[in-house]
Amino acid sequence: MTAPDFFPAGHLVSVLTAQPIDRFLDYKAPAEGCFLGAFVEVPLGPRKVLGVVWGAGQGEFDYAKIRSVIRVVDVPPMRPELRDFLIRAADYTLTPLSAMLRLATRAPGLMDAPSMRVVYRAGTAPQGFKMTSARQKVLDTLADYGGAPFTLSELAQTAGVSTSVIKGMAEQGAVMAQNAPKDMPFAPMDPDFGRKVLTDDQSAAAAQLRDLMATGDFGATLLRGVTGSGKTEVYLEAVADCLQRGKQALVLLPEIALTAEFLTRVRDRFGALPAEWHSGVTMTDRRRIWKMVAQNGAQVVIGARSALFLPFQNLGLIVVDEEHEKSYKQEDGVLYNARDMAVLRAALCKAHVVLASATPSLETWVNASNGKYNRIDLTARYGTAVLPDMRVIDMRAAGLPATRWISDDLVQNMQSRIAQGEQVMLFINRRGYAPVTLCRACGQQIGCDHCDASLVEHRFQNRLMCHQCGETKPIPTECPHCHVADRLAPIGPGVERLAEEAQALFPDAKVSVLSSDLFGSARALKQEINAIAQGDTDIIIGTQLVAKGHNFPNLTLVGVIDADLGLQGSDLRAAERTFQVLRQVAGRAGRSEKKGTALLQTYQPDHPVIRAILSDQEEAFWQAEARARELAGVPPFGRMAGIILSGSNAEQVFGLGQHLARHRTPLDQINAQVFGPAAAPIARVRGRYRVRLLVKADKSTPLQRALHDWTANLKLRGDLRLAIDIDPQSFF
Repeated sequence: MTAPDFFPAGHLVSVLTAQPIDRFLDYKAPAEGCFLGAFVEVPLGPRKVLGVVWGAGQGEFDYAKIRSVIRVVDVPPMRPELRDFLIRAADYTLTPLSAMLRLATRAPGLMDAPSMRVVYRAGTAPQGFKMTSARQKVLDTLADYGGAPFTLSELAQTAGVSTSVIKGMAEQGAVMAQNAPKDMPFAPMDPDFGRKVLTDDQSAAAAQLRDLMATGDFGATLLRGVTGSGKTEVYLEAVADCLQRGKQALVLLPEIALTAEFLTRVRDRFGALPAEWHSGVTMTDRRRIWKMVAQNGAQVVIGARSALFLPFQNLGLIVVDEEHEKSYKQEDGVLYNARDMAVLRAALCKAHVVLASATPSLETWVNASNGKYNRIDLTARYGTAVLPDMRVIDMRAAGLPATRWISDDLVQNMQSRIAQGEQVMLFINRRGYAPVTLCRACGQQIGCDHCDASLVEHRFQNRLMCHQCGETKPIPTECPHCHVADRLAPIGPGVERLAEEAQALFPDAKVSVLSSDLFGSARALKQEINAIAQGDTDIIIGTQLVAKGHNFPNLTLVGVIDADLGLQGSDLRAAERTFQVLRQVAGRAGRSEKKGTALLQTYQPDHPVIRAILSDQEEAFWQAEARARELAGVPPFGRMAGIILSGSNAEQVFGLGQHLARHRTPLDQINAQVFGPAAAPIARVRGRYRVRLLVKADKSTPLQRALHDWTANLKLRGDLRLAIDIDPQSFF
């Protein structure tokens, strides 16, 4: 073949690898030749690594010394739109292209030839089967992963047992050993399998979305619906339409904790489980999903943000559920916002992107308001459910002692609901028992040895924990500073302390705490959520985890313990995020036949955010927030970038920041403002000091080019590091 995208044997090709080498490498095409976009195995020093043919070779070295591609890997070549996506994403985020390719090839064994393997699945234990703790771990692990196949070593490692335990169970039939291809297609999904009867509101929204998708071109739609309005059923109709047109669909979720419940809904709707992509799936399944997505053997993928980098062959729809969630922003490694990258990916492959939320991000709201995005609204709850009543409890008049956080007014409402057999939820966005442990003898707070952060007491686990680096230690009996015993005092409430208070107030009630650090596996969390949904709990105490997508039919009262918590600090999105989380958590109440109520404990009842929540004037809130941001020239009406410097020597880190602040000609040329250098709010994390600069510019300026020119010639000595965060979501 002599097509322009084919390189015959011996021709030079330019190969991009996922290794930390920020340039293309020249190789000779193998004997059979290779195509543009082909995945290839190439020699790199003494190693053999995976790469992608990116174009013709540069020819800047002696041809005789250039090594040859070892072989073309037996997977479909990378499609042009994915290569373009990686280039555009790298340029936007100022990330090396090799790091972007690493995101797109994060599956083990991609260079392995197709073969058979022995896998282990759950079997049927025979009568008289002796259960041991090790055997129970194996069965629990298989259940945790929903029947996914494991190799022997993978199952042993995940379960924490020896391989002999598994082999012994296989001999008795408690687990099954089977020969299977390493990578198999997923079961086909039927778009007509479990169609549900939609409300008139949902039907109209689904029809409107279907018409927008029928153009076969790129489009973006904000699907905004009040909590409990059935947004999921609407966008699943869009997934069904996508399947009928022979296209692939991707649904992004903000939290792994939501995945298990959502997979069940998808299976009930389409008759088969979709592919599941997140950090919790096995390595065996990661390779299978990657290859099946590339071969059209996976029609629907439910995934975390990194699923955007999978090699879809025929992508027709991307859904970003709860698009406002902060967790869509990758905060380490490659810094990107999955919501924005989803729009980019959809545009490049002419797919439709649906951004679903009850409380959209201001960026999405503005894009919908100015006509850049379509907008579909669901204004009523599904079925007979109605929106909850909302009111504040003015804590200035509550007269609570310093050791209590649940007001008398809230207690009375809780008593009434529990007496009627209904459920109550108390929300505070703090994990653990108390955020600070103070010595009343010397006044010192117990801090992390590696970070400038207080250790959080987790009394249920009898540990102090750093929420920055994860370091833990037992709760001491004496102060580590002055060594006086029995003078350590917890300051402030977390969910565990709130649960303790609730149990004391309601000794006969069953109290459950939903917090991410209290569950060892997704299965354990799912079991707890299912038990709560079935009415097994009277009082639910939760962090932000409870605000996301859970449906508890018998929950009729939500109490927000500290509605002011998110309003503290100087984050430009503080008002927006407080509004979103309070509306979301209040929306957990009254999602079935019974009317719900949400009570907000606040010391600032006249704050604009609190007033906006109570008045139910969401559009007015977004309009006011948009005007304030526009006047300040900040996103989405301006551009911002964070420069994060770090190193083990504080003086060197500050010196680098001061050098950057003084030598800023490329930024001055675009009239950008530079703030800093300043120590990050948490100045030391994992033993590394952190200094930040903030760059602000007009929306139309070529900010990335100026940032590149500003930082390109820096020589970072020792362990100094520099990271650029385009469109920062966090200022810590």
